[in-house]
Amino acid sequence: MMASNKLKIFNDPIYGFITIPSSQIFDLIEHKYFQRLRRITQMGLSYLVYPGANHTRFHHAIGCMHLMQKAINVLRFKGVTVSNEEEQALYSAILLHDIGHGPFSHAMEHSIVNGVSHEEISLLFMEKLNKEFNGSLTLAIKIFKGDYERPFLCELISSQLDMDRADYLKRDSFYTGVAEGNVNSERLITMLNVENDRLVVEEKGIYSVEKFLVARRFMYWQVYLHKTGLVAEQLLTRVLKRAKELSNLGIVLPSSNALHYFLNNEVSLENFDDETLETFSKLDDTDIIAAMKDWQYHDDFVLSHLCEMIINRNLLKIKLKNKPIKPKLLENHLQELIEKYNITEEEAQYFVFIDSISNQAYQSKLQTIKILQKSGKVVDIAKASDQFNIKALSKPVTKYYICYPKA
Repeated sequence: MMASNKLKIFNDPIYGFITIPSSQIFDLIEHKYFQRLRRITQMGLSYLVYPGANHTRFHHAIGCMHLMQKAINVLRFKGVTVSNEEEQALYSAILLHDIGHGPFSHAMEHSIVNGVSHEEISLLFMEKLNKEFNGSLTLAIKIFKGDYERPFLCELISSQLDMDRADYLKRDSFYTGVAEGNVNSERLITMLNVENDRLVVEEKGIYSVEKFLVARRFMYWQVYLHKTGLVAEQLLTRVLKRAKELSNLGIVLPSSNALHYFLNNEVSLENFDDETLETFSKLDDTDIIAAMKDWQYHDDFVLSHLCEMIINRNLLKIKLKNKPIKPKLLENHLQELIEKYNITEEEAQYFVFIDSISNQAYQSKLQTIKILQKSGKVVDIAKASDQFNIKALSKPVTKYYICYPKA
């Protein structure tokens, strides 16, 4: 039998041709855990707002790996030593950084899995794969966790200017058509350097960093926190929460085996064993969509109406405010719904609720973006920039919203 060619090429709409750097990376991409990412949308239900936003976590992970190749080449050209082992570990870590995402990316973290983040599930997948790959992912896991002694390698995976953000801003901008988010990721990478084992940006790249931060702010308010996408994700979270409640009462809902498992078991990080992980690996967007198509005809008022709203894009009305919502307004909408449909207050709270969203484009109190000045001095971007807007972007902006049924 002929051996397969493991150094294949992807044709990506953002970057053009992307090469697979090694046979191990090819094997990781071919693995069923990674192939599952083809069935997980990158932006959840944002396609209800931006019809082109149907790209997947698979797209994104491959794009991140490509940018990591660029970054390593740039740093080596500037005299930074990156061993072959570190290089392979970086490719593996960035490729697998999102492998723990559930259906529609974030909805499951707040509904049928108890407080287990996608980062924690990604780590569980990486540890499982490490056993299958005879320990060859040990260094990748160390870098992913931020435990490696060369911090700049960890910062390439997770920081305020990492390969993850460099790809998703550019990619999401492309697929949504929101031009304000289009960053020059290759220019940013070309300006990277390392000083005292920390990732820095050369001074001549300061305007590219400013554009990057401003683009991130635009993308959050215009896309990721768009009010229609926001209410759709809230509805999906409530669909899964209601389905779990009904399952706990002994009501059998039509669903795939994988979804059935999570509806009928209390899953937390403490009991997220190999069996649970294997079941999770069989869960994707298709399970949720198929279930909702059935559940929209269920006898339960809450479950059927929530599903119908998402399936037919007949969403709740949402109003955003700069100040907290007055309790009286919430109470009025609740009472109106209770009287109209003769339902309980608990049921009405699925359709009438308040919450808040916050956006901070640059978190200056966490890992900062460092600018390497020509004098050799390293300073925070907020101090190096002559733009007042960078300091403004460091302040969190909170908005409050109320959701309720349309008249």
